[in-house]
Amino acid sequence: MGDQTQQFVLSLMAYAVQRGIPAQQLAEYAQLDLEALQKKEHPEISSKQLHELWMHASHLSHDPQFGLHFGEALQLSALGVVGEIMKASSTVGQAVTLAASLTPLVTELFTMEVSSSEQCFEVRLIPTAEARAYDFLTRQMADCLIIFTVHELDGLLLTKIQPKSVTFPYEVSAIEEYERVLRCRPGIGKGYEVAFSGEYWHVPIITADHALQTLLLQKVSTTAENQPSPHRSFKTSVYTYLFTNAYLGTLSLEDVAANFNMTPRSLQRRLQEEGITFKELSDSVRKSLALFYLQSGKYPLKEISYMLGYNELSAFSRAFKRWTGKAPIHFVP
Repeated sequence: MGDQTQQFVLSLMAYAVQRGIPAQQLAEYAQLDLEALQKKEHPEISSKQLHELWMHASHLSHDPQFGLHFGEALQLSALGVVGEIMKASSTVGQAVTLAASLTPLVTELFTMEVSSSEQCFEVRLIPTAEARAYDFLTRQMADCLIIFTVHELDGLLLTKIQPKSVTFPYEVSAIEEYERVLRCRPGIGKGYEVAFSGEYWHVPIITADHALQTLLLQKVSTTAENQPSPHRSFKTSVYTYLFTNAYLGTLSLEDVAANFNMTPRSLQRRLQEEGITFKELSDSVRKSLALFYLQSGKYPLKEISYMLGYNELSAFSRAFKRWTGKAPIHFVP
C-alpha cells in the first residue's frame, strides 16, 4: 500500500473522530492496526477491510452520506495533493489531468478520465472490476472523489467553483444535501461525471495562492491534531475544520453544521456544553490567522484583511485591536 492510500485512510478515520467515533473502535471493526497506520507501516489493506471501515463509519455516525461529507471536509488533504501537483503544472487543465493519473494511488475502485472542449471540461470516474463486488464502498468513494475534485479546483484558484453539471448512474437520495455540497443539483447519467466551464481550463495557477496554502498547512501541522484521537473535544474538531478551510474565507455556522451532519442549533448547543460559542471559536481562528499572516511578513495589511473576510481594512483593524489591545500595524515585522 502506498503512502497516499494510507494517508487517505488516516484522513477518513480522523474525520470519523470529528464525528464522535473513537478511532480505535473503528479500526477494530475493520480489523486494522491503528498504531501501524499512524506510523505508515500498515500491511496491504484489503477491499473488504475498506468496505467494513466505510460501513461502520457511516453506521456509527448515523450518516448515509458519510462519503459526501468526508469529501467536503477533505480540503486539508486536498491542498497537500494540490501542492505536489502544482510543482509540475502551470494551468488548471494540466493540474487536473495530472491529478486524474494519480487516482490509483488512492483507490483501486476507480480510474479517472479528463476530457476538454472550448465550452467545458469533464472529469469521469470509471469503476474497475474490483468496484462491482462492493457496491456500498463504491458509492461512498464516488461521492468522496467527486466532491474532492470540486475542492481541488477551489484550491487551485482560491475561489469556490460551481460545476456546470454532476451525474451519477443512479438516483441519489437526499438530493438537496448533494446539491448543497456539490453546488449543483445532480442528475442521472451513464456514469459518474462532473463538468466545469471551459473558461477555467487554461487559467494559470497563481503562485501567491499556493504560498498562502503552504503557510496554512505549516500552521495546521503545528496547531491541529492531525492524527485520529479518541480524546479530541468537539470544539477542537470544529476549530480544526474552520482553520483548515480558512483558505476559502470564513465559513458560516450553517456550512460548518452541515459538515458535521448537524443543524446549526445542535452545533451551537454542543459547543455551549464545552463552554464556548461558534462566534467565539470563529473569532479565535481569525485572531490566530491574523497573527500568523502578520508574523510571516508575506502579506500587506489590506490583503490580510481581505483573506480574513473583512471588506474594509478599518473593520479588521478594530477587530484586531479588540483581540490584542493593539493595532495590527504594531505586529508587522
